[in-house]
Amino acid sequence: MKQGERPPSIQVRDVQRSIKIRLSELQSFAEIACALAWRHKRLRSGSASIPMIVVVIIGDRQMARLHQRFSGVPGPTDVLTFHHGEIVISAETARRQARAFGSTTENELRLYILHGLLHLCGFDDASARARAAMHQVQDQLLSDVLRREKRLKKPQAV
Repeated sequence: MKQGERPPSIQVRDVQRSIKIRLSELQSFAEIACALAWRHKRLRSGSASIPMIVVVIIGDRQMARLHQRFSGVPGPTDVLTFHHGEIVISAETARRQARAFGSTTENELRLYILHGLLHLCGFDDASARARAAMHQVQDQLLSDVLRREKRLKKPQAV
């Protein structure tokens, strides 16, 4: 990120009804994640002029339609990132993956938000090498964001 360049604002919207989401917590996470991820923005990223990122949480049925339409692949996926600044996430896929990996739906959603942000920052996961590099940055950012969240939640001494 260039000196003086600010990350875009970010808004998280939940439009699905299957899974209860703590939206305010995800919003806080997304704001911190966006600020930290934007420091890793690559020059070739076409997202320099994005004023706002919108994260939309949807269900599997809607995700399957988007996945087919934009990727040509049938069935739902976890996250789709559009370079105009939209990250679309499937809550139902997050819940399934969380169960499979012994995690929580909220943690999966956090991971998907970070993953989408890194795509907007110019990272890709098309090859094994690029995927490994992206996951390394993603894991470090997740740790950094969670550490910052924890500090912000601590009661301050008066």
